[in-house]
Amino acid sequence: MNPIWHESSRASNLYFISGGHKPANPHQWGPGVRDVYALHYIIRGQGTLETGGRVFRLVTGESFIIFPQKEIYYYPDPQDPWEYVWVEFNGEDAGRLLGLTQLSEVQPVVTVSPETLQPFFHLAWNAGASSYELLRADARLRLLLSYYMEHYPKEPQVDAKDYVWLARKYIEQNYWKPTLTVTEIVKAVNLERSYLFRLFKEATGKSVLEYITSCRIERACELLKTSGLPIQSVAYSVGYNDPLYFSKVFKKATSHTPTSYMMLHGTKA
Repeated sequence: MNPIWHESSRASNLYFISGGHKPANPHQWGPGVRDVYALHYIIRGQGTLETGGRVFRLVTGESFIIFPQKEIYYYPDPQDPWEYVWVEFNGEDAGRLLGLTQLSEVQPVVTVSPETLQPFFHLAWNAGASSYELLRADARLRLLLSYYMEHYPKEPQVDAKDYVWLARKYIEQNYWKPTLTVTEIVKAVNLERSYLFRLFKEATGKSVLEYITSCRIERACELLKTSGLPIQSVAYSVGYNDPLYFSKVFKKATSHTPTSYMMLHGTKA
């Protein structure tokens, strides 16, 4: 399959440039440097990558990456030449996303993957010249990298603070749902309930339920001050179907009714 090339002037934080399939042959490249990231997956055969004063022997199912401005030299095994697929990409997010994997300039190789990654490389190639096709190629590139993040996560992947951050993030993104429950948050974070509660209390000084309420009331205050919405709409916007119950919770949290809070800040109910 011939490489697919797209001259990319789009201002994406991560964008696909080219991709292709290299059948088994004597092709070699370098020593030299590239201006892009180039991720390779070995379909079959063997080959060698030389970079940073180190020599890496690669076999079927392994991957290697080229980093921009990093001198490299790679070539097939003469007796069992490798066949591989690749994608080239760039963008400000490229280094950050790769930093979530085990791939690095010091260790540009990862071992045999638990599943074949070849189909995900093909997905990234499927791009034309139109803006929507380029956008799809960028999205497919992110999908490909997500599998490297899953199969080759940088260790340690999470710690106690990360669980609390995940819980807070989930609440801050979903506080407006009347159906939001603690059980839903525990499931999203994927941590034992009582352990999460203890970590959350230690980190924030609040229980999970208290944090949900504080997010809702904080947002309600913003809306009451600036939106001009009626109280019923404000209540619904922050996760309360019952305006009377919302008023009760709001007064307990702020010492003001929603109406008096609006008047205090120069708005009308």
